[in-house]
Amino acid sequence: MDTTGKNEQIEKETLGLVLEEFTQEQKTTNQTINNLVAAVNSIGSKVDNFTQELDNPKSVSVTTDTKPIQQIVQKGFADVKLMIGTQPKSIVRKFQILLFPEQDAKLFYKVVFSRWFLWLTIMLFLTNLYKWGIHYSDNQKEIKLEQIENDRIRKSWNYIYNNNGKEVKRLMEKAYVDSESSEGE
Repeated sequence: MDTTGKNEQIEKETLGLVLEEFTQEQKTTNQTINNLVAAVNSIGSKVDNFTQELDNPKSVSVTTDTKPIQQIVQKGFADVKLMIGTQPKSIVRKFQILLFPEQDAKLFYKVVFSRWFLWLTIMLFLTNLYKWGIHYSDNQKEIKLEQIENDRIRKSWNYIYNNNGKEVKRLMEKAYVDSESSEGE
């Protein structure tokens, strides 16, 4: 029984200590709650004072001349507009090939296809002009080559004719006459 009595004694002491700690914490909590209530009441009274001040505003009669400030602001706007106006403008070039225009499709196709027909005609003309130019150039080259060949033959004919005797000259004249008669036939 001695041990049970000691256990009860220890439990009573422990219970007493725990209760004492709880009461201390309860007192601290109550004190903190009282402090919070006082703070809330203080803030509430300050808010009430502030709303009263807002409801009854004090009239402040301050007269200020804002003309100089307006002039400075207008001058600043004018300077900004001038700076913006003098800045180089970026040029954006937009190149589009539209097969399906956003608006006025009928007019668009009318303009485009009429221009295509015009360009097709111009290209056909230029192609034929080019072919004719090449043909003409080739003909002129052949004519020039023939003329050079004929000049060489004539010079060699004259050279042989002038540098040989009478018998060679007679043979050459006979060949010349025979060639004219064979061309006429």
